[in-house]
Amino acid sequence: MTATLERPAARTVHGHWIDDWRPEDRTFWDTTGAPIARRNLIFSIFSEHIGFSVWTLWSVLVLFLGPAYGIDPAGKFLLTAVPALVGGALRIPYTFAVARFGGRNWTIISASLLLIPAVLAAFLIEPGVSYTTLILLAAVAGVGGGNFASSMANINAFYPDRLKGWALGINAGGGNLGVAAVQLVGLFVLAVFGAGHPGIVAGIYIPLIVVAVLGSALRMDNLTQARNEKRGMRDAAREGHTWIMALLYIGTFGSFIGFGFAFGQVLQVQFAQDFDTPVKAAYLTFLGPLLGSLIRPVGGALADRLGGARVTFANFIAMAAGASIVLLASQLRSLPLYLVGFIALFIFSGIGNGSTYKMIPRIFALKNPGDEHEARRLSGAVIGIAGAIGAFGGVLVNLAFRQSFLTYKTADAAYIAFIAFYALCVLVTWAVYLRASSRKLAGV
Repeated sequence: MTATLERPAARTVHGHWIDDWRPEDRTFWDTTGAPIARRNLIFSIFSEHIGFSVWTLWSVLVLFLGPAYGIDPAGKFLLTAVPALVGGALRIPYTFAVARFGGRNWTIISASLLLIPAVLAAFLIEPGVSYTTLILLAAVAGVGGGNFASSMANINAFYPDRLKGWALGINAGGGNLGVAAVQLVGLFVLAVFGAGHPGIVAGIYIPLIVVAVLGSALRMDNLTQARNEKRGMRDAAREGHTWIMALLYIGTFGSFIGFGFAFGQVLQVQFAQDFDTPVKAAYLTFLGPLLGSLIRPVGGALADRLGGARVTFANFIAMAAGASIVLLASQLRSLPLYLVGFIALFIFSGIGNGSTYKMIPRIFALKNPGDEHEARRLSGAVIGIAGAIGAFGGVLVNLAFRQSFLTYKTADAAYIAFIAFYALCVLVTWAVYLRASSRKLAGV
């Protein structure tokens, strides 16, 4: 007992490495751990926030690509699908990178990588640039999509189990707000400088990225005990619940990020007479991502109180209703009704982000009663897999809009596809987690 009390309280090996980290020890946490964890959380949120903004940068930049660029709506939807695809693919290696390089070190690296798409977009986007170049620029912006996975893995290691839900919720919500923030930056540039200066939007983020890098370098820490669980991803991939939750997360986070990328474009195409200039669309594009980000912790809180599966089930019904309103408004050409439906989709996708993430640790706690380590090992891996696959939902949303406009000159077919997918998610949630059955996991 005496030896334990004499152990140093967060000993530094060298630089910013900590090899004595005991968050579950209440005395350690109250006297030493909490301030260190809080400091790392603050700078993690800032870096992740900038990462989300760079990832969704092209949701704004496409509003600047007027007739001089010669790109039709289908081409613009492809420009927003590409960074969503790259960002989703990077989430799994970014999850592993924290344990391989250290949370602080990887945050420095991942934040520094954001300079590449920001600098390229700041100087290369101008009339006459080839579409291939624009596709490559959009693809490079995908590096911002991986930051969420590494940030969540890093903060997960700093906090005790009793505070992980709060810490991860704050971390995720702060990052998601980057989607709304870049929309506001785009609105500012359009209103002040006009549609002829897309590079300014990216340029504004260059000094912010530098601040994120410096803040991470000076104020964050690495934990030597943070290690990837052996065979975690392999074992998680063999679990049927992994793929069920990945499907549901496509419907929640995939919708959120996909609509975040596409909303401004859809307004300009669907209601061209009302949004004949990019600035008019930009006045509204930030609202949905803002509300969806702010309400994400509410989904987690409701899941704690009512059960994750119940909240997710009701939420997908609400999302199907929201998509139905959007479809009706599109056919009636009613802009107010259209905005109501789309804002509802953002809000409910945010609630669903929180409730589905809450379901994952609960599922594996129920499957592994009494074995907390195994439950954490599998749920951590599943969160990484579901987060990566969920991000691909953003690709599917933009491709659905693209194909709908190409084939029917309207987005109605895409809305019907969304309604069908949400109905599938309702059915799956009920059949697997809510239907009365001896094989059902009670209490998810």
